[in-house]
Amino acid sequence: MSEGNIGGTIDMAYVSNNSDDESPTVLIVDNNPMSLQRLSNLFKVRDFNIEICQDGDKAVDEYIRLDPELVLLSLDIPTLDGHIAALEMREHGGEARIVFIAPKRQSQLAKDAALSAGAVACLEKPISASSLEEQWEKILGPIPEAPGLEDLDQLYPEDRIKVEQDDGPILPLPGMPLPAELPLELELPVNLPPLGEVPAQSNKKSGKLKYIILILVVALSGAGYYAYSNNLF
Repeated sequence: MSEGNIGGTIDMAYVSNNSDDESPTVLIVDNNPMSLQRLSNLFKVRDFNIEICQDGDKAVDEYIRLDPELVLLSLDIPTLDGHIAALEMREHGGEARIVFIAPKRQSQLAKDAALSAGAVACLEKPISASSLEEQWEKILGPIPEAPGLEDLDQLYPEDRIKVEQDDGPILPLPGMPLPAELPLELELPVNLPPLGEVPAQSNKKSGKLKYIILILVVALSGAGYYAYSNNLF
């Protein structure tokens, strides 16, 4: 697991430098940097190993991997809200105590989520050392049942995006429109010249050309004779 500085860039998962195999682990799930820093400092004093996540899906994965003793879970986190993430954790099992953290405007929502997911307590943001101490005995108390597990499929169904199968008949594709009237018979041109032969029109053009050349030759001959007879040369 990557180590990081909470005051700087916050990794998706962060473990404190005070890791101790004998110390309990707290998984803090929130996407508010100020809240993460405050809670991390509070639990460092209590000698907890600290793990941090910033979204619900990652939190469930980290919960399964770490099996922490305590989870502090914000309601308004990305990808998966805190209530459903808590139910996913409870469904997996384990002995973690879940504590919802929420601002005052979401206090009733946090209480309802705690009752549904079997959380041990709710803490109101911003959390101080004194407010944590007031709830500490309750946090360490017995873990309630999670009645919301029965409704988990309705809250977060696995087949939320469901492909509907089409059982109806296959309709024919629309065809090209037909012309209004079709000719009954197709007439072919008659008297086509056979292949390899030059049409008669070509012979006519050739005869005309020879006739014109002959006229020009006769005219030029007559003009030459006239000029010679009259001593024009």
